[in-house]
Amino acid sequence: MNGLSTILIVVGLFLAGGIYSFVKQEMPKSLIVLLSIGAGMCLVAGVLRLEVWN
Repeated sequence: MNGLSTILIVVGLFLAGGIYSFVKQEMPKSLIVLLSIGAGMCLVAGVLRLEVWN
């Protein structure tokens, strides 16, 4: 695991925690969807950058 993939995965998990918090606070759905897209992109990018796939 290199540093960038670790950072992307950690940021994605942080944003996923924000999604949970925003749902509990009943924030607007559009904001939750936007945060979900960002978290998903970070997690996918982090997993795809892992050196396991080479």
